[in-house]
Amino acid sequence: MLSCDVLSKRSGTARRLVLNAAAKINLTLEVLGRRNDGYHEIVTVMQAVDLSDRLVLEDADVLELRTTASDVPTDGTNLVLRAAAALRDRAAVSRGARITLEKRIPVAAGLGGGSADAAAVLVGLNRLWGLRWSGARLAEVAVTLGMDVPFFLHGGAALGTGRGERLEPLPTCALALVLVNPGVAASTAEIYGGVQPAMYSDGGQGRGMVAALRSRRPSRVAATLGNTLERVAAPRYRDVEQMEAALLAAGALGAAMSGSGLTVFGVARSYDHARQIRDRIGRARWACWAVRALRGPAIRIR
Repeated sequence: MLSCDVLSKRSGTARRLVLNAAAKINLTLEVLGRRNDGYHEIVTVMQAVDLSDRLVLEDADVLELRTTASDVPTDGTNLVLRAAAALRDRAAVSRGARITLEKRIPVAAGLGGGSADAAAVLVGLNRLWGLRWSGARLAEVAVTLGMDVPFFLHGGAALGTGRGERLEPLPTCALALVLVNPGVAASTAEIYGGVQPAMYSDGGQGRGMVAALRSRRPSRVAATLGNTLERVAAPRYRDVEQMEAALLAAGALGAAMSGSGLTVFGVARSYDHARQIRDRIGRARWACWAVRALRGPAIRIR
């Protein structure tokens, strides 16, 4: 299990904290088969990127969530409140918090925004409530919330196996990327439900990506991209192939869908090149961001 790695400018306890929660992309994602517990066995290489949500945590008597996003619920179905409640129950404390969430990561987009926000709440409330829990102890709560949440307690790049929760840190390549999102949400359950046994693989692509990252060559990383779930999503959502084609036509070294989609990303030669690609793609109907791979923590306390 990865240790919890959080960048903070302060120490000790506080009554108000501001955090950034970074998105991730899946450089590769392979489905090896279906498990007896109903989940899929996967091999994935995840990379945190510098598109982030902003959260403000303040001391309060009850747990409360406010958000700027009209498509994000603020009741107990939200993963942010579920994370706060899970930590409070596990720690057996009676504290509350007012959580204000400013969404920048698109929702249900394959970028892990909800999981990143949940991880940020675990990290922030650990500080706000003075729990002083270790990263390993926070990870025990994180895995009950979702398979991506433990990754965000660390960040950087990691190889995920099992259901995605078993993590091995990887070297981070200095990648510049372009994210393209169609503004259409995809259901993770729907996409995974469409995976057929003929799509199962042996994890070789993930091992190839580990070697590509160690080479520190963006061109090699671009040549090794792949996502089994794209084979399900692309026939159902035409934007996926169109966004990939647009990225490649605009000069991306390679392109693939992230997670269960529908965000597609392209690998650029440099950050300047990524901005050029973003500007070309931005003339289309999709939302675009030029981003960098994060070498450090996915959760940052400001």
